Amino acid sequence: MIVIGITGGVGSGKSALLAYIKENYNCRILLADEAAHKVKEPGQPCYNKLIELLSEDVLNEDGSINKGHMADKIFGSGELLEQVNKIIHPAVKVYIQNEIALERARNEIQFFFIEAALLIEGGYLNIVDEMWYVYAREEVRRQRLLSSRGYTEEKIQAIMDSQLTEEEFRQNCGVVIDNSGSFEEACRQIDSKMGEYL
Repeated sequence: MIVIGITGGVGSGKSALLAYIKENYNCRILLADEAAHKVKEPGQPCYNKLIELLSEDVLNEDGSINKGHMADKIFGSGELLEQVNKIIHPAVKVYIQNEIALERARNEIQFFFIEAALLIEGGYLNIVDEMWYVYAREEVRRQRLLSSRGYTEEKIQAIMDSQLTEEEFRQNCGVVIDNSGSFEEACRQIDSKMGEYL
């Protein structure tokens, strides 16, 4: 089983390409955002620590953590955000490593893809066999975010400023998928790369 990390800037089209991979290859795709959601559930490693830090104000009636309340609590506080990240990020990493081990033991799939914006910063280079960078020209990404997510120019700029530069992505990734053009063209690049493994 080959473990591949997929990263790239906001609006580069990672989700659409992952959907294509899922449909066409014998693989499992794990989104770090979903893992982060999992580790916050009652009984999971981060649950009590987060309530201790943020108080019970962030809970829903059923005892689960309300994402919106949590975001409101953290918003504007760099210190709280940092503390929350220190709780969640290590737990997500352990969760992902456990899932990789499970899939290796099952021995049913050929590829395990992990998708996250912060794979490089999060120290995942030593967990994956290969890192893919989904690249798209900045104006293409801006256009996608304006039309598909309805983000404002300010919001787009703020997110882009907080992410790694193109050079940093390229330095850390062995494979670059250029998704600036048509979806079909990007899929052809994926097929070509997957063909090398297979």
